[in-house]
Formats: sequence, C-alpha cells, structure tokens
Amino acid sequence: MPSIVPAGVVFLVLGGVLVYAFMQISALTGTVGSLSEELASTTAVSSQNTNQLSQNITDLRAQNAGLSNTLSSAQQNIDAVSTKVGGVEQTVDTLNKLSQIDPELLKKYSKVYFMNENYIPAHLVDMPNEYLYNEKISQKFLLEALPFLKKLFDSAKASGTTIYVQSAYRSFRDQQSLKSSYTVVYGAGTSNSFSADQGYSEHQLGTTVDFITTGLGGTLNGFDATATYRWLLANAYRYGFVLSYPKGNSYYVYEPWHWRFVGVELATYLHSGSLNFYDMEQRAIDAYLINIFD
Repeated sequence: MPSIVPAGVVFLVLGGVLVYAFMQISALTGTVGSLSEELASTTAVSSQNTNQLSQNITDLRAQNAGLSNTLSSAQQNIDAVSTKVGGVEQTVDTLNKLSQIDPELLKKYSKVYFMNENYIPAHLVDMPNEYLYNEKISQKFLLEALPFLKKLFDSAKASGTTIYVQSAYRSFRDQQSLKSSYTVVYGAGTSNSFSADQGYSEHQLGTTVDFITTGLGGTLNGFDATATYRWLLANAYRYGFVLSYPKGNSYYVYEPWHWRFVGVELATYLHSGSLNFYDMEQRAIDAYLINIFD
C-alpha cells in the first residue's frame, strides 16, 4: 500500500523551494543591479573619456592650426629674406659687372662731356689688316667691342657689301693735332662744324670708326650715296653700332661715315624708335651700360 506524504510536508518542501527560488532571483537581481551600476559607471567614465578625447583632438587641431600658421609665417619670413638676399646678390653682381666696364663708353661727348689728355681705353688692340682701307696705317679698337665689329664685317662680306675702316681710335693729342690742321686750313668756325676739339671726340673712346668703301677715291665725300651706307643704315644696329651725327643733329655736320659702338641693346632701341643717341637723356643712356657687351 503506497505511503501518503503528509500535506504539511509537501507545503514545507514547496515553501523551501519557493524561498530558494526567491533567494536566487534576489541574488540574480542584485547581480543585475550591480552590473547595471557598473555598466552605468563604465558608460559614464567612457563618456567622460570620449569627451576628453574629443577635447584633446580639438586642442590638437587648434595647436596644429597654430603651428601651421607659425610655419606659414616663418616661410613667409624666409621667402622675404631670400628675396632680399637675392636682391642684394643681384645688386652685388650688377656692381661687380659695372666695375669692370669703362663708365666713359656711353657718355655724350661731342661738346657735352670731356675726356682729359690722360684718358686712354684700357684694352686697345690693332684691327685685322683685312678691315683697313690703308693697311700701312694701323688702327686700334677696343678689345671688348672688337667681336661685334668682326660680326659686322662678316655679315657685310656675306651680303656682298664692301666696307673698310678709314679711321678708328685717336688719342687726345692725335685729335688736337688733327683739329689744329683743320683750323689752319678751314678756319676755326668751319672746322668746329665738323671736327671735335681734343677731349670731346668719340674717337678717343676706341669704340668709334669712320667707314669707307671703294669707288670714292679714298675720301669720305659721297659715302651716303653708296650701297655700303645703305647696308649700314639697315644692319649696323644688329652689331651695336649707331650713326652719331645724322642729318639735322645739333652737334656737327652730317657724317654718314661716323659710327659708334654703343651695344646691341641700345642700338636696337634707337633703331626701332628712329632715335638719335644724342637726343636721349644721359641718365637713360647710362642704364644700358651694364649690357653694352652682351
């Protein structure tokens, strides 16, 4: 016969189970609460850390922007200094270059500037005989300008143009002697119209020549009617030569044979503008001195 468990025992057992279950639930609830508190605390800390990290990033960006501005300012300062240094170096180079060029070479002589009796170009050399109308009379020319004269002669020869030099460098005393002889023959008034006094002649510079060609009997009269003169008018500027005394000038009579080396840049400027060397201001002419042999 099966044994019957008393109801009291059953209730006691069920009560124990319920109490145990309640205790487990309570413990679990406590654990969940603790976890929730820890999670909330962790979330708060994480949020603080995130906020701090965000602030740090913002601060770093600001610092980076400040550093970039500083670097930009520093670069601008470096560029400004470099520009100044470059300007100084260029000025020094210009001064060094100018110090090696005779400052007299572009002065307006012919009754304007004066060269004393002691002035002699530093680098005079004899012209090649093939340039000379009279090979028995040597003619000197400035060494630095001679390559330009050579190019002129080579170009003229290639075009079939016959050209020679009748006269080039004259010293102070040479000019004095020449002017005295003209004065004796023609009188002071007439000689002053076509011959410079000593110290005022472009020939003393060593960069001026009187050209001549065949068919004139060895004289300069009629030179402007020759093909050689027409060739010079069209081409001499390419080699740095200009006509000093064209028609209508205020210094001397028209001298189509008298050409002066002033450098390609200035000669080209004068040719392009149909200008005369002596009509320019000396200050404007001086700006071309540094490039006279370029």
